Amino acid sequence: MSNVNKEKKNPLSIEGKIIEGKIVEGKLADSERMKSDSNYLRGTISEDLKNGLTGGFEGDNFLLIRFHGMYQQDDRDIRTERAEQKLEPRHAMMLRCRLPGGIITPNQWLGIDRFATENTLYGSIRLTNRQTFQFHGILKNNLKPAHQLLAQMGLDSLATANDVNRNVLCTSNPVQSALHQQAYEWAKKISEHLLPRTNAYAEIWLDKEKVATTDEEPILGATYLPRKFKTSVVIPPQNDVDLHANDMNFVAVAENDQLIGFNVLVGGGLAMTHGDKKTFPRLASEFGFIALEHTLAIAEAIVTTQRDWGNRTDRKNAKTKYTLERVGIETFKQEVEKRAGVKFAAIRPYEFTGRGDQIGWLKGIDDQWHLTLFIENGRLLDYPNKPLKTGIAEIAKIHQGDFRLTANQNLIVAGIPESEKSRIEEIARAHGLIDESVTTLRHHAMACVSFPTCPLAMAEAERFLPAFVDHVDALMAKHGVGDEEIILRVTGCPNGCGRAMLAEIGLVGKALDRYNLHLGGNRIGDRIPRMYKENITSAEILEILDELIGCWASERHTDEGFGDFLIRADIIKPVLNSAVDFYDWQEAV
Repeated sequence: MSNVNKEKKNPLSIEGKIIEGKIVEGKLADSERMKSDSNYLRGTISEDLKNGLTGGFEGDNFLLIRFHGMYQQDDRDIRTERAEQKLEPRHAMMLRCRLPGGIITPNQWLGIDRFATENTLYGSIRLTNRQTFQFHGILKNNLKPAHQLLAQMGLDSLATANDVNRNVLCTSNPVQSALHQQAYEWAKKISEHLLPRTNAYAEIWLDKEKVATTDEEPILGATYLPRKFKTSVVIPPQNDVDLHANDMNFVAVAENDQLIGFNVLVGGGLAMTHGDKKTFPRLASEFGFIALEHTLAIAEAIVTTQRDWGNRTDRKNAKTKYTLERVGIETFKQEVEKRAGVKFAAIRPYEFTGRGDQIGWLKGIDDQWHLTLFIENGRLLDYPNKPLKTGIAEIAKIHQGDFRLTANQNLIVAGIPESEKSRIEEIARAHGLIDESVTTLRHHAMACVSFPTCPLAMAEAERFLPAFVDHVDALMAKHGVGDEEIILRVTGCPNGCGRAMLAEIGLVGKALDRYNLHLGGNRIGDRIPRMYKENITSAEILEILDELIGCWASERHTDEGFGDFLIRADIIKPVLNSAVDFYDWQEAV
C-alpha cells in the first residue's frame, strides 16, 4: 500500500499563512476565525445546551453544531406570527445521520422511527439524496438523547455537515451483490479515514471524559477544510449517486466480478449564487485509474490538497471545483500524486446508461429478492389512507436483511428470501408503499426540503413538486409520451441540494413561485443544463414545457432523451465548459 500523506501541521494560521511559503491574499472569511477559536469544534456548545432562555444556539455555536451533524432551523410558516407576538422564532434542529453507503439494519430503523415519533415536532423521517436520513424539528433539550440513541445503535451524526468530508455515497445496486459489497466496504473505509479526530463529539453529546492529550487533525487540519466536501463510490452502469455533484468520486472497475480499483474523478459541484458569475456548477474531471490498495492514500491526498489550496477568504469560491479552475487540473493532479506517492494510470473504460432507482422487485445474483420502494421526496410520514412511516416500521419488524437508502431518496428492502417475498409485499401494499399508478416522471423527480424549515429557501420545492409533477404528467399524456422518462428536479435556492443542475428540466428557486428554468441536461447526468428563462412563474414554466414536450414527442429520434433533443434541435445550446459559458444563456434562446 502506498504511504498515506503524513503531514500533521495545520496548514493555515489565522493570519493567513499556508504551507510552502504561500500567503493568502485578503482577509480570511470569519468562518476561519470561528474554526480556529473553536478548540477543535467544542466551542461553548456544552454551556449553550444549559441555556433555557432560548431554544437556539448563540454566537459561533450556531455554526459549530453543523460539524456535529445539525442545522439550527425554525418553522418559517409561523415566523411572522411569532414575531408579532414578540416571541423568538420556534428554533429546532435538523439532525443528519452519517450512513456511508446508506445501509441500515431493521433494528436501527425501528429505533429512529420511535425517536421521530416521540421526540420531533413533525414526526417524520426524511430520506435525503445524500443517502442518509434526517430528523427535522428536534428541540434543544432533546438533542443529547438523539445523539445517545444513535450511539446505542452504532450510528452517529459526526461530519455530516460543514467543512469536512460528508456522508460517503455508494451505488445501491442490489443486483450485483458481490461487487456492491466490496464497493460499500470501501465507502465505509473512506468515510472512517477522513473523519475528524477531535473527541469533541463524544465529550459533548455522549458525556465522554476529555482525553488528556493534545488534539490533532492530521488530515483535516485544525481549521478543517475551506468548505464542504462530498465523496461518492459508484458502480457503472448506474450513475445513481450523481457523481458529478461530488468533489471526489471513485468509479468502480471490476474484473471477473471482483473490484480491482477505481477511476478517480475530482471537482464536481452544483452550488452557485444568484447574480454572482464567479460561481457556477461544474462536472467532475477525470484524474485517472488507481489500484485498490492506493484508495485511501489518494483520497487523503485529494482532501489535503484542497485543504491547503482551497480559498479561505471567499466561501463562495472555496469548493474544490474552484480550486481546480484556479490552479489547473494538471497542477492539482500532480500535487495529489506527489502527496500520495502514487501515479494515476490511464482511465479505464466505463459507461453509464442510467441513474434512477429501479422501482419494484429485482432478483439478485444471490437468489434473494430486493424491493425498491418509491418514497416521494424521501418524506416518510403517515398520511391519510397512506401510512408510509408505519409501513416501513412493520416491514422492519419482520425483515431479516437490511435496508438501503438510495441517493434518489428511495428505500430498498434488501436481501429478502423467496419465502418472505409475498408477506413483505402485502405489508407494503397495505400501507401505500407500492403504487403502480406512479409515473416514470414522478419516479425520477426530486426536490430539496426547502420551506418551511430550510433557512436558505427562496421558493417552495418539496411541497411544490407533487402538484407540479401532476401538471407535467398531464402534458406528457397529452402529447402521447406519458410513459417516457424525463429527469425533473426542483431546488428552492441555488445551493443545489435538489441537484437541479444535473437535470433535463431543472428549476432553481428565486422567490415564492418564481424559478429560473434550466434545460438541456441528460439522462445519465453528465451535462449541466443551461438557463432558458429567468425568474418566471410555475404557470409560465408549464406553458414552455407544453410546447417543448410537444416538439420532442413529434420530432425526436428513436430513444432520444428530452434534453438531448433540445440540444440537437438547437432549442438550447449545451454547456461545454461551465467556468466559461454557463452564463451565456441569453445567446442560447
